[in-house]
Amino acid sequence: MILFKYGGHAISEGEGIDPTLQVLAKLIKSGEQIVIVHGGGPAINRELEVHGVKSEMIGGFRKTTPEVFEVVQRTLCGEVLRNLVNQLISLDINAIGITAGDGELTRAKIANPDLGLVGELISTNPKFIQSLLESGMTPVISPISITPDGVAVNMNADLVAGAIGGALEADNVLFATDVSGIYRNWPDLESFIAEISVAELITIAKDFQGGMIPKAAAAINAISSGAISARIFDGRDAGNIEPAIAGKIGTLVVFK
Repeated sequence: MILFKYGGHAISEGEGIDPTLQVLAKLIKSGEQIVIVHGGGPAINRELEVHGVKSEMIGGFRKTTPEVFEVVQRTLCGEVLRNLVNQLISLDINAIGITAGDGELTRAKIANPDLGLVGELISTNPKFIQSLLESGMTPVISPISITPDGVAVNMNADLVAGAIGGALEADNVLFATDVSGIYRNWPDLESFIAEISVAELITIAKDFQGGMIPKAAAAINAISSGAISARIFDGRDAGNIEPAIAGKIGTLVVFK
C-alpha cells in the first residue's frame, strides 16, 4: 500500500486532467492501493491575496489566525480536494474526499498559541481509511483536523501524511514535493542525500531550516509510526512517480 502525499507546489494547475492523477489512476487500476493526502500552499496563497488577508510563515508553518483559517479551510476542503476527487472520478477511480478529522482518523491540539489555529496530532486511527480501502475506494485527504472539543485546525500536510502512512503501515510513503529530496545543507545542491536512516536524519534535522523541517519531521514520523519506507522526491513532473516507487530517485528514509 502506498501513501501518496501530493504537495501543493507539485499539484498541476493546468487545463485538462492532472498528469500525476493519470499515473496514480493507472497504478490503482493495476491493483495498487493508494491513499492520497494533499497540500495546497500555492492555492491558499493565491486566495489570501485575492481576499487581502495577510499571512506569514514561521519555521515552515503558516501562522493561522481565524481570518486566515477561513480561507485555508475553504481552499483545501473545497477547491483543492474537490478538484482532485472530481478528476480521479473522471479517470474511473472510485475516489472519496475527506478531511483528516473525519471518522476519527486524526485528532489534534493547538500546537503553539503563537501559530494560531495550527494543529499538532495527538492521535491517529487508521480503521476508517482501512474500511474505505477494503470497499474499493481511494481516499483523498485534506489536511484539516479537529480537536477533541470540536475546533478545526490547520495541519501541515507532510506531517499528516507521515502519521497516516505510519498508522497504515504503508509499504511506501511518497512525498511528492518541489525539491528532489532531502539536503544536508539546503539549498546547497551538492548536499543531496540519496538514502538515510531515521536515526541519522533525526540528528542532522536539528540544523534544518524552513521547508526542510516539516519534510524531515514527516519522514521521521512515517517510519517511526510504522511505515516500511518513506521517499521524498520532486513531484512536479508526473514522470517521476514510477521511478520514485522503483527507488530510482529522491531521498529514501528507512528505519536502519
